[in-house]
Amino acid sequence: MVKFTVNEELCKGCGLCVRACPKQILRLSKTKFNAKGYHPSEITDVEACIACGSCFRTCPDSVIRIEKE
Repeated sequence: MVKFTVNEELCKGCGLCVRACPKQILRLSKTKFNAKGYHPSEITDVEACIACGSCFRTCPDSVIRIEKE
């Protein structure tokens, strides 16, 4: 099992993590905004996550955290 978290307040919605995900399970939120007005990234299917770390390594602001449980 994988625990995936995004610091939504620091995410600037650049979408680099979305493009980096080999499973294509990340997206920019269509309903959430952070205090700066950005759509933060979110995971659509945490059970499909293989914890490869591509999103984590690609994020320029280090707002993604992946933990294997």
